[in-house]
Amino acid sequence: MEITKQDVEKVALLARLRVTEDEKAVFATQLSQILTHVEQLNRYDTAGVEPTTAVMGQTNVFRDDVVRPSLSVEKALANAPEREADGFGVPKILEER
Repeated sequence: MEITKQDVEKVALLARLRVTEDEKAVFATQLSQILTHVEQLNRYDTAGVEPTTAVMGQTNVFRDDVVRPSLSVEKALANAPEREADGFGVPKILEER
């Protein structure tokens, strides 16, 4: 499958990424190579093969939650650039539409 520079531009716009013309060309080539490899993998017959998330039978090990002392609000917000009544302020990153 061939990925074009226009495809890269569309994905970059949706992800709000700024990419240069050189990066668009590189990403288009790399993504095309990845999709070509995936197409090759689709040639294998996987009928009867169970889907897996881990090949070694791994399981999660959970520990008990333990209540411990934590930072006070004043210490936690001591280095915040902008303080507000209930926490700290962050710059707005999404545009209004």
